[in-house]
Amino acid sequence: MPRSIWSGAISFGLVTVPIHVVSATEDHSIHFHRVHLPDMGRVRTRKICELEDREVSPSEIGKGYEIARDVVVPVTDQELRDLPLPTAKAIEIVAFIPLESVDPIRIAEGYYLQPDGQVAAKPYKLLRQALARSERVAVARYAWSGRERLGLLRVRDDAIVLHAMRWPDEIRDPASLTPPPVDVSEEEIEGALALMDTMTVEELTGPDFRDTYTEAVAEMIKAKRENREPPAVPEPAAETGQLVDLMAALNASVAKAREARGDDGRAEVHEMPKRTAKKAPARKAAAKNTARKPRRSA
Repeated sequence: MPRSIWSGAISFGLVTVPIHVVSATEDHSIHFHRVHLPDMGRVRTRKICELEDREVSPSEIGKGYEIARDVVVPVTDQELRDLPLPTAKAIEIVAFIPLESVDPIRIAEGYYLQPDGQVAAKPYKLLRQALARSERVAVARYAWSGRERLGLLRVRDDAIVLHAMRWPDEIRDPASLTPPPVDVSEEEIEGALALMDTMTVEELTGPDFRDTYTEAVAEMIKAKRENREPPAVPEPAAETGQLVDLMAALNASVAKAREARGDDGRAEVHEMPKRTAKKAPARKAAAKNTARKPRRSA
């Protein structure tokens, strides 16, 4: 059972639901130590006071806010806990919205909210069932780790999940990253849709959704322990340096996806567009010619 990382309550109008917060995810990554390569000794980080030039213990370390280069205001953990915030010990629900109206870029890590004892069982179940039936999610405010945060509450099976959310000013404007104006034909769009059809799945299971990087690292470590060569790295495909023919690439991708599926009939796969896609530009051209005639007569 994962340990509780925060305790408080969900505030839902005048309804209070005592809860514990536990992590909803697990880290299965392979972690490494920093070592001194000549003798493989551990390399550790030491905390040194710049003024006294000595290593300090954790009990001597606190927080400080730098106002100027030589002016630092000390702030204690107790002072942060005593801030006059209604969200200091509560996840305060402030609104309900449809999930599709939330930009996924604002949604961060997730946590399970566990009811705290028998007294919390009924209001917890009430909130969970109301969320499920409404097909909405709750937006809440809460304070963790020295800052107030925005959160999203949703239902997953029989549990309520809290997702941390980023504030609007934490999302960068992508305008400067968008590509220059280009034309994309209807044939190319239909080709991309056909490829999407071949790659559509019902659920995220199977070999394509495995952590192959962690598996490869584990296999490399095992090979080194057994004093044998690790598996050979496949050669990457050579780049031609030429512009890609989008339609040729889409056709080849659809054929490859259909081959991978085995054409066993488990999913409906649409053929690449032919006559319909070719007619689309002609209709557009005709529309443009019609629009120009009044200007010429004028």
